[in-house]
Amino acid sequence: MAFVAYSASTTALLPFNRIFSGGMGKKWNRLSPGYSARLRAGPSALSRTSSFSSAAAGKAGGAPPLPQLSEAEKTVPIYTWPHKKKPRVCILGGGFGGLYTALRLESLLWPEDKKPQVLLVDQSERFVFKPMLYELLTGEVDEWEIAPRFSELLANTGVEFLQDRVKLLHPFDHWGMNGHKQSSCGGTVLLESGLLIEYDWLVLALGAEAKLDVVPGALEFALPFSTLEDACRVDEKLKTLERTKFGKDSFIRVAVVGCGYSGVELAATISERLQDRGIVQAINVESTICPTAPTGNREAALKVLSSRKVQLLLGYFVRCIQRVSDVEASGDATVIREGKDIAKHNSEKYVLELQPAEKGLESQNLEADLVLWTVGSKPLLPALEPCDKPHELPLNARGQAETDETLRVKGHPRIFALGDSASLRDSTGKLLPATAQVAFQQADFAGWNLWAAINHRPLLPFRFQNLGEMMTLGRNDAAISPSFADGLTLEGPIGHAARKLAYLIRLPTEEHRFKVGLSWFAKSAVDSVALLQSTLTKVLSGT
Repeated sequence: MAFVAYSASTTALLPFNRIFSGGMGKKWNRLSPGYSARLRAGPSALSRTSSFSSAAAGKAGGAPPLPQLSEAEKTVPIYTWPHKKKPRVCILGGGFGGLYTALRLESLLWPEDKKPQVLLVDQSERFVFKPMLYELLTGEVDEWEIAPRFSELLANTGVEFLQDRVKLLHPFDHWGMNGHKQSSCGGTVLLESGLLIEYDWLVLALGAEAKLDVVPGALEFALPFSTLEDACRVDEKLKTLERTKFGKDSFIRVAVVGCGYSGVELAATISERLQDRGIVQAINVESTICPTAPTGNREAALKVLSSRKVQLLLGYFVRCIQRVSDVEASGDATVIREGKDIAKHNSEKYVLELQPAEKGLESQNLEADLVLWTVGSKPLLPALEPCDKPHELPLNARGQAETDETLRVKGHPRIFALGDSASLRDSTGKLLPATAQVAFQQADFAGWNLWAAINHRPLLPFRFQNLGEMMTLGRNDAAISPSFADGLTLEGPIGHAARKLAYLIRLPTEEHRFKVGLSWFAKSAVDSVALLQSTLTKVLSGT
């Protein structure tokens, strides 16, 4: 890795004291390593100096004196942008918010000298169309269809992609619209690989991760379902259980914690996959499923879950999750279900201790071969270097950046935030939900507002337009409640076809949509021929 020289004026942009040693270094060492930087334009090979005095900082726009750099900071690899004069836009996160913002920027018309250089950073090599992760469990879609590589999606664009994790964010735009007077740099981003990125404009779209540390045992024994890796892990676990458990007395027991959209979609999908070979039990603290869903979607889901004999345990919360072998070792005699010792096959079984959230219910213990967790999430915004100066982003209690109506982070005119990274309220004062639909629409506005900001035009206020809600209920089954027809719900095969078509239109890039559409059409044709052959066989055998 090459390095870039820093003169006195540039060193003022890098107050990264205590990064590689002490508190912040120890905090970030807990992140998973292993994501190497993949660059298309490598840094130049120069040496870096750190001679910068407090007096120089005081003259530069009234900024406070900057701390001296430690020995470990003498050489830091710096990302080199291809053009020195064009605006530099760094997008952190390659989900719906990040990727679609990059594609939106690419689609706009720019003056030649103002078309920005765009760098997209994500810890994964693939974009994941998360609403269709459930179809991986049924085999209805292939991995490449809903999780294409960024390199393929961005091949015909000017967007650069870098696979890495974000470690530290240091914005400078709170010093003024143009950052530090000696530079137009809006701030810097330090990646886990050690690479440093200077930017003029920053987009925070890091998404969120499952929150498993709220219940004892959930982190160790429950599986989340929010990433491609999660879906593959659940699929492999189900395949293992399907191979090892067979026979009348060997049911596969799956516990799904949470009955929001994700929990209900998982319960419906897995129950269809297991059929008579397993039992799915869904637990929810509310007295109903999908409490915020349209009535039509909720009723359609209840009908499907009932037909597949999914057991709903409503009004309960999970107190803890334990391995059966651990329970046996502790001598807990209360963990008995229906008079049978659940220690049978204990090497693969878990116990969920349920507590009532409503009056009239009793505590109970639940046995499961597989525990799936769909409750709660936490944003992945990078932590900032602790200091007494106003460098930090305004975050709410959940760790989301507070933004104005143009999606700019409050107090930071060069930083935009969207999706799970942003906290934005609608016209009624209600927080917008962290859904793919919201992030998709925000990306369109973020791209346009970046264009407006770079070209010194007025920014547009974001207005969320609810287009309706969709949920999968298994192979060839779904429920859709469009917003344009109040009270209308499309169910079953019609809802499934409408949902699939809507998501096909939302896939990134025309080329990928064409390839996926062709693949889905071919699969549908094969399924239709197989169904016709099966029907004819039954008719002929009947005669």
